[in-house]
Amino acid sequence: MPSKTPRQKTGRRSKWAAAALIGIGLLVTGGIYAGASAAMAATEPTSASTALTVEDGKKLFQANCATCHGLNLEGTADGPSLYGVGELAVEFQMSTGRMPLQMQGPQAPQKPAQFTEDQIKAIAAWVQSVSPGPTYPDPEVIDGKGDVANGAELFRINCAMCHNVAAAGGALTEGKYAPALTSTSPLHMYAAMVTGPQNMPVFNDMTLTPDEKRDIISALLYLQENESPGGWSLGSLGPVSEGLFIWIFGIGTLIGITVWITAKSN
Repeated sequence: MPSKTPRQKTGRRSKWAAAALIGIGLLVTGGIYAGASAAMAATEPTSASTALTVEDGKKLFQANCATCHGLNLEGTADGPSLYGVGELAVEFQMSTGRMPLQMQGPQAPQKPAQFTEDQIKAIAAWVQSVSPGPTYPDPEVIDGKGDVANGAELFRINCAMCHNVAAAGGALTEGKYAPALTSTSPLHMYAAMVTGPQNMPVFNDMTLTPDEKRDIISALLYLQENESPGGWSLGSLGPVSEGLFIWIFGIGTLIGITVWITAKSN
């Protein structure tokens, strides 16, 4: 007769149990480690400053600029001396990508900057320490809160013959040009007036006072922030572009309609 004593269950585990336990252990360990690392990072004091020093600027200059401008700003056959240009000129030329120069030509073109803002400021600070020159303006000069009407008048008198009355830029002689000012920052507007880059004359404080410079900057910022009230500006290049548009599209359309009517009647 079969025994009526119940069988005891075997203690055999699932084949996935060990893998599951290992996975849970790894997740718990990773979570504890991540939490501890975040807590330690939050309690560690941050470094006082990560800005580059003047000495860093000297090293960057000698590594990237001295080939043309000399180890001590004295200039070479390939580049002018930088004595007295000041940190403002250096910041302008490097922040707009004009320097380092890509190739020799009638004019250095604007392109993306090749250095970070901290690197540019460090190089500019070193140049200023070696041979001081024009420096950054008071914040009020570039705040855009000057007299827009007076600034527009001053711009027409002093700048429009090259940059166009609507600041759209224009061609000069021998392959040179005056760039458009439709996206130029207030600091670079001021820097251009004070340092006279490329073919631009220098407007010192005897030629244009700081208040007048502020008014011109305010007028240019107004143009940037307000679209042309006349609709399509055609580049704001004046009667040349407008006449060309009328001649090609206006008269051309009339001639086409005339030819079509004549052909249809025949």
